[in-house]
Parts: sequence; structure tokens; C-alpha cells
Amino acid sequence: MNVIVEREKGPLTELGDRIETLRARGMGGSSELEILEEKYRALLSDLFGHLTPWERVNMARHPKRPTASDYLAAFDRFDELHGDRHFRDDPALIGGFAKLRGRRIVFLAQQRGRDTKENIRRNFGMVSPEGYRKAKRLMELASRFGLPIVTLVDTSGADPGIASEEHAQSEAIAACLAALAKVNVPVVATIIGEGGSGGALAIALADTVIMAENSVYSVASPEGCAAILWGDSARASEAADRLKLTSDDLAGFGIVDRIVAEPLGGAHRDAPGFIASVLDTIDAELRALEHRPPVELRDARYRKFRRIGAWETQSREHATAALP
Repeated sequence: MNVIVEREKGPLTELGDRIETLRARGMGGSSELEILEEKYRALLSDLFGHLTPWERVNMARHPKRPTASDYLAAFDRFDELHGDRHFRDDPALIGGFAKLRGRRIVFLAQQRGRDTKENIRRNFGMVSPEGYRKAKRLMELASRFGLPIVTLVDTSGADPGIASEEHAQSEAIAACLAALAKVNVPVVATIIGEGGSGGALAIALADTVIMAENSVYSVASPEGCAAILWGDSARASEAADRLKLTSDDLAGFGIVDRIVAEPLGGAHRDAPGFIASVLDTIDAELRALEHRPPVELRDARYRKFRRIGAWETQSREHATAALP
């Protein structure tokens, strides 16, 4: 059960329906409509003004949240390329040549489905080794042709099935990371929904990492983390608190460079406006990166990811003294 979807039911839905009815009757600007709209905004603020990490996870998983195809619809052009040149095409990862704000780019994204049928075809956005090999092929094409790489991350993780393990899932992800580390062109990645584990990182080793306000980015899903730590996936909300997976947390750690604010109540409440904001941010970051020499780009990218994390060292004597 999605707690955000449940919260949207009841008074909020009723108020929204009444407002739409009055607008349909041509009563825009009437005092009754203004009162209802004010109540609607106040209720939105009460329900969604201060979300917990677990609530943000549910917001990132909202069934109406914009997916990669919604962003693509706002591009100037997109020519999709298929296949990994080894085995098959993976519908969970879409990619190809595109034009964004008049700039030619190579685009990569994890694509979820809107309904059960499409989710099955897209494997719920969980990419297989063939998808990552397709991504690597396109990364190398981008570097060869001098085209910036733009990626959209939205997956709970890489496909965990037996077939994917047999087809070298971990190697395919590692090859993507190596390819992104080497490319001579700007790379901008945006987490638009869920960013889960190495399946997300495979297309997110970027010069600039952007995050939608209510997206999440983590080494594991809260349910998976709870199952590993406590043997109880029902403690997912507690795990979400401890994983530090929100955009604010990750910006504080220096893992994320930009946060794009969402409409109150989530990106789906004004999808066109929010998508335009995300694409404007991507365009601005590409402009900032486009004149940097390739060697400088690669070195800065290397240093960016080497800085992530911190550790402490202890002498043997100090560690021994600390033991009970």
C-alpha cells in the first residue's frame, strides 16, 4: 500500500472534484471557487508539507509520478537505438540520440510502466545485463561523436533474476561505471524517482548529479535493508530513516549537486511544469560543462566520486583498549 496514494483519498479528492466542477461550469474567479482553492492548498500543506523519509519513498513510487517517457515527450527530438549487439534489446532501458533545448545529446533512461502490462514488458524499470551493455555502447558512441550524455534514473535496482546473474549482471554494471569514468564528454544524471543500488549508479556516475526533491537514492531499498538488518521487511520505515536517502540528506553529503523543487503534493500534481524545471536545470548544467576540456572533465569526475565518504583509522593499541 502506498501511503501517499491513501492520503490523497477522501477530503483532498472531494475538494479537487468540486473545484474542477466549478471550473467546468465557467465559475473561475468566483468567491466560492477561491475559498475552495484556499482550503485545497491548506490541506495539501497539512498532508504533504513535511514528509518523512518513508513518505518520500512512497512519493517516489507514486503511480502517477512522471516517468522517463514523459520527459522525452518534452524533448525536441528522440531517435531510439536498440540492442546490445550481443543478445537482445532490453525495454527497461531506453536510449538513443536526442535533441534537448536545441542541443544534440545521447540520452539514457530507466523506464517503468504505467500499468501492469507495460510494467511487465519494462520489467518494472529493473535493467538486465543486456540493457546495461546497450547503455555502455551508447556511452562510447557519445564519447566518439563528442555528444553530452544525459541520463534519467528511476529504478528500484538492477534485475535480480537468475538469468541476469547468469548473463553477468555485476560485470555489465561495472563496465558501465568504467565507461562513464572514461568518456570525454559532459555527463549529467538526474534521479527522477527511485535510485536503487548499483542498478541506478550504473548510469549516474556523472559530472553533475541532479535530484528531484521527492526522489530517493540509496544503496538498497528500505524493505531490503530492513530484511537484511533485522530480518523483518515490515520495518522499512525505520530503515528509510537510517539510510539517509532523501535529496536533502544526499546534498548534505555532497553526493548530489542540485535539487529540483517539486509542487506541493508531488511532481504528478503539475507534471508539465515540473518536467520543464528539470530540463531547464539539465540544460543549465550542460552549458556550464560544455567548454571544459576532456582531461579536466575526467579528472574532476574522478575527484568528485573519490571525495564521497569518510573513514577513521585507529592504532592497534587504541582499538584494543576500546574492547570490553
